[in-house]
Amino acid sequence: MDLLQLREQIDEIDAQIVALYERRMEISRQVAQYKIETGRKVFDRQREQEKLSAVKALTHNGFNSHGIEELFEQIMSMSRKLQYQLLAEKGSLGRLPFIGVDRLDAEQARVVFQGAEGSYSQAAMTQYFGEGVNSFHVDTFREAMSAIDEGSADFAVLPIENSTAGIVSEIYDLLQEYENYIVAEQIIEIEHCLLGVPGASLEDIRTVYSHPQSLLQSARFLEGHDWQQISMQNNAFAAKKVAQEKDKTQAAIAGEQAAEIYGLEVLKKGVNHSGTNSTRFIIVTNQKIFRKDAKKVSICFEVPHESGSLYHMLSHFIYNNLNLTKIESRPIEDRNWEYRFFVDFEGNLSQSAVKNALRGLRDEARNMKILGNY
Repeated sequence: MDLLQLREQIDEIDAQIVALYERRMEISRQVAQYKIETGRKVFDRQREQEKLSAVKALTHNGFNSHGIEELFEQIMSMSRKLQYQLLAEKGSLGRLPFIGVDRLDAEQARVVFQGAEGSYSQAAMTQYFGEGVNSFHVDTFREAMSAIDEGSADFAVLPIENSTAGIVSEIYDLLQEYENYIVAEQIIEIEHCLLGVPGASLEDIRTVYSHPQSLLQSARFLEGHDWQQISMQNNAFAAKKVAQEKDKTQAAIAGEQAAEIYGLEVLKKGVNHSGTNSTRFIIVTNQKIFRKDAKKVSICFEVPHESGSLYHMLSHFIYNNLNLTKIESRPIEDRNWEYRFFVDFEGNLSQSAVKNALRGLRDEARNMKILGNY
């Protein structure tokens, strides 16, 4: 046979496959109706594993066995997604445990931020809540999360990502650990300055203090000087230390606001090498609420440690036409080489497509958690 004849045969077989696929999906629709009436779950892992073993046994070589497994995994995945969609249309998926609000009740709120006076976290808090906000600060991110978890603060302001240095991994871990939820975000531009005591010059400096990420963001500038670099919890703490010790050989990398607060001089502005350096801060509370005009959803989940498991989870976003904007992974404690995935995507918890995707993920992933809608 020539190539044209072979292609004609493939086209004929493909038409049969399409017809059989549509017939199968119609039966899946009827299965969904049965499950709506009886309250049964869509995902039956044991049934699917039995089905995969059965169809693989019908093949005649190892290559086809693997291929038919992949094919039927996709077919069954599409069947589940159709069933989830129909359940959502019938209102049988249940309500998500989050309440939509018109606005955040922030006027009388007490807000906590990590760091000291003059930190970027304080700047982000002021930009979001206003100058007159009732606030206090703590030394660590964990203390900030504990403050809202225990009710001593209504909101916490926490840095989660820098455009140059990347994510603040500790925040991701704390979001999974605590029952606190993201309700807003605030992005601020970062301009690091080298701060010294009054009368100091660049030639005097021997030691520089700052947060590890700020040191990283200023690496190009620091490489030009033979200075010892010492990490601290927060930029403002570094500025405070330099001001208190009044040592001309010490400097801090922090914002210009910190210089004003602690009486330091700006020895050099813009020491961070990126002219578009920004940090994204999240506003967190212990209430399961979201603004009705929220446009971004953050979740985390774990997947079985086996081939294709992450792909199948992400397919829920594809099928529901939801745009992923970010995905990160963090190692799971006490489980070597297994990871928890953090995903941001566009949407609102009131939308049926979002509910559909989240229900599928909740059934098929491990420990899926909604981190917030904002």
